[in-house]
Amino acid sequence: MTDERTFRPPASGWVRDQLARIDETGDTRSVEVQGRPVVVVEVLGARSGLWRRVPLMRVEHDGVYVAVASKGGAPSHPAWFHSITANPDVVVQDGTERHERRARVATGDERAQWWACCVEAFPPYRGYQEKAGREIPVVLLEPR
Repeated sequence: MTDERTFRPPASGWVRDQLARIDETGDTRSVEVQGRPVVVVEVLGARSGLWRRVPLMRVEHDGVYVAVASKGGAPSHPAWFHSITANPDVVVQDGTERHERRARVATGDERAQWWACCVEAFPPYRGYQEKAGREIPVVLLEPR
């Protein structure tokens, strides 16, 4: 894993604040959303060619992390989803540890099983799915 990356600054102020706090402490456990833990996923931008750091809800089982492309129930996918499908090699920071992972979108029964884990980890996902008007992608981040 290289630390010599140029990161695209986040557009959203609250995301900038979350990342600044994580950078200050060196630990994703310094940030929560609705009392739940987050991880940071580093993904190479599909159009910009710059790395993007995305704080996401922590969903993990047996060493596999999940990135839920909910965008808070918006009708469109988040920008990082397009990047992660184009550039599936990512890094996940969980606490103070960094893990290299390869992303792939879960489908069918596998998606349904993982979706249940996602909702258990962050119950608002259920409402986001109802609001979105689209199937929210569940992206598995598996060890390389």
